[in-house]
Amino acid sequence: MRLLHLLAGTLIFLGITEARAEGDAERGQPLTALCVACHGPDGNSIAATFPNIAGQNAQYLLKQMQEFKSNARSAPLMTGMLNAFNDQQLEDIAAYYSKQKTHRGNADPALVELGESIYRSGIKRKEIAACSSCHSPTGSGNGPAAFPALAGQWPEYTEAQLKAFRAGERTNDGDSRMMQMMTLDLSDPEIKAVSSYLYGLH
Repeated sequence: MRLLHLLAGTLIFLGITEARAEGDAERGQPLTALCVACHGPDGNSIAATFPNIAGQNAQYLLKQMQEFKSNARSAPLMTGMLNAFNDQQLEDIAAYYSKQKTHRGNADPALVELGESIYRSGIKRKEIAACSSCHSPTGSGNGPAAFPALAGQWPEYTEAQLKAFRAGERTNDGDSRMMQMMTLDLSDPEIKAVSSYLYGLH
């Protein structure tokens, strides 16, 4: 049943993201001066506290920035940071970061087997769908659906976001609540394993 809800949620999400961002990366680059301190000059952040946004799909970045600005997604460190930008400027910033190259890390060898299994096959007994069904086998996400790229993301950041969805502290996954549902029965070791696997996914 949960897998059916996931499919329905995906179709709904595709529908609401039909209007795609058409930003200009060249216009976006100088607008990122405020972002460099946390996300680095090219979107590869300086510490795991801050997400890598280099290579992230523009539709997802735009959605998150709009939701930070409107407070639909709570993130204390982002509060007020985007208030001066209009929608076109946010599209341009998203376009710039989407064209940057993501730096990849290395997964913990002890966690690869479990992490890969969850990412590629899900957990059938818990009715947890494969992460790759939405985020692609390569972890590059799904741009038109605004599903984020995950490969190369700091494992600590991914782990924190999955736990936030699981706890209901992060709720900006649409009316389908697909991420909240998919993480509900994930244990801490399972979250840690899939987060580590994604960091090293190439």
